[in-house]
Amino acid sequence: MYYPDEIVEEIRQRNDIVEVVSGYVRLQKKGSNYFGLCPFHNEKSPSFSVTPSKQMYYCFGCGAGGNAFTFIMEYENYSFQEAIQHLAQKAGITLPEIEYSEEARGKESKRTKLFEINKEAAKYYYYQLRAEQGSLGYQYLKERELSEETMKQFGLGFALKYSDGLLRFLKNKGYDEETIRAAGLANVDEKNGMYDKFWNRVMFPIQDINHRVIGFGGRVMGDGKPKYLNSPETLVFDKSRNLYGLNFARTSRKNHIIVCEGYLDVIALHQAGFTQAVASLGTAFTSGHANLLRRYTEEVLLTYDSDEAGVHAAIRALPVLKEAGISGKVINLEPYKDPDDFIKNLGKEEFENRIKQAENSFFYEIRMLEKEYDLKDPEGKTRFHNEIARKLCGFREDVERDNYIEATAEKYHIGFENLRKLVISYAAKTGMAVEAFRPKSGISNKADPEAGVKRAQRILLTWLADDPLIYRKIATYISEEDFTTELYRKVAGKLFEDLRAGKMNPASIISMFSDEEEQREVASIFNTKLEQLETQQEKEKGFHDILLNVKTSSYEYFSSRLGADVSALTKVIEGKKALEELRNIHITLDS
Repeated sequence: MYYPDEIVEEIRQRNDIVEVVSGYVRLQKKGSNYFGLCPFHNEKSPSFSVTPSKQMYYCFGCGAGGNAFTFIMEYENYSFQEAIQHLAQKAGITLPEIEYSEEARGKESKRTKLFEINKEAAKYYYYQLRAEQGSLGYQYLKERELSEETMKQFGLGFALKYSDGLLRFLKNKGYDEETIRAAGLANVDEKNGMYDKFWNRVMFPIQDINHRVIGFGGRVMGDGKPKYLNSPETLVFDKSRNLYGLNFARTSRKNHIIVCEGYLDVIALHQAGFTQAVASLGTAFTSGHANLLRRYTEEVLLTYDSDEAGVHAAIRALPVLKEAGISGKVINLEPYKDPDDFIKNLGKEEFENRIKQAENSFFYEIRMLEKEYDLKDPEGKTRFHNEIARKLCGFREDVERDNYIEATAEKYHIGFENLRKLVISYAAKTGMAVEAFRPKSGISNKADPEAGVKRAQRILLTWLADDPLIYRKIATYISEEDFTTELYRKVAGKLFEDLRAGKMNPASIISMFSDEEEQREVASIFNTKLEQLETQQEKEKGFHDILLNVKTSSYEYFSSRLGADVSALTKVIEGKKALEELRNIHITLDS
């Protein structure tokens, strides 16, 4: 679904980015840009930049970025269409009827129906909990010491003991069986026909970040199995890309987010004032969850159960967080099993203390490993120290690794040099950390090749956005096809089209994408930090090197696809010719 591009662009042009952001953030002008404290993560020094010339914002701390639409989407929890409508109203622009392609109309119609039916189901469960027939569920929640206000905030409900109550309710509302099944609210088998998926359970509506009900979790009353049952994945519900409670936690403005195991832990923490708590939805913590959290925080505190299963879950989650660039710590809940029990017995003040004492992920893993060895036995102690060395080999940066060696040596009374030699010895024997122990020659090993290619492409696009007159000097050598990922290719295509027309408007390029994550990535493309080069000669050499890098990567990309892509041969021939010319020309950066 979409509004015409010309209307979207008119709305964007009529909403100056500085004016829009200033309505939420206190900005101070520094040079040609404006700076303020980022509203999307907790910081003390301003790293949030607004650039009038590009009509874009970008945070160099958390990576949030985009145009006026993106800002409203992130800050107000709006969809792209809702952001368009909000800014249109602000600018006094009357919107036309929204346009749909046939395919988009069908898909959006299905999504809309699923949101509607989930909302009706949530209302049904909500009513049943407060009716006489829902007393069993209501009594259970009161025994868990949940207040009326908390139950209302999270929309808690109850599925009756009968297996067709919701089904009859939804049919009376006019929903057909196909839609009920598509929403994951009913099962079908040959013996029983269609029947409610959830029955005799306390119900937890699952909401997306825009507070729309997308699914349900249910806790059985009594000893039935499974104890917890979740909705299946649907057109609107993806377990690996949603977190329970994130619709509230994302606006808590804390400098961290707490990740729990279950619904009731999240609810108990919110009731106690810890509104930054979320939980994964009956599945292991995934990279999708980590990338979702990265939008809102740089630090995650795990409060998984203190039993063996909880420990293993935490140990699996920590590297996932690290891979996403998030600092992970673990809150020690001992002597209690979960956050709910902890707060009931020791109170929220003590839980706040445990937050402050949250354990570094590395030392948590080491402490859990320590329990597996008899440190009074010399052989056991040696094996434990070797296990520490193995873990330390995982740090690729010299400074970081040495800092951890020093801290670990002090904590376990090993001696810095002894532990450092053990780490080096372990690495040499296992071949585990060849990169980690590089010589101090100043020459580092090559980084991930794909990351290097993308960075060169980002630098070139940023350079052209900052100095658009250069494009006419390189237009014969570069094309959108030289950008080897789909998103970068789309950005380059639109940018080059605008430059050929004598205009340059990065903010309008962001509007080509309705997905918030893609908008952030496009904003990062146009805010790549360029190396500070002093002389004109250095700048021209730097630009030539970047251009050559992009063209070489493109040539190698299409060369690797010969035989699989019928158009690759033409691109390889053209690319080779362009490379030969590029290597022998000098590009001046003078206007």
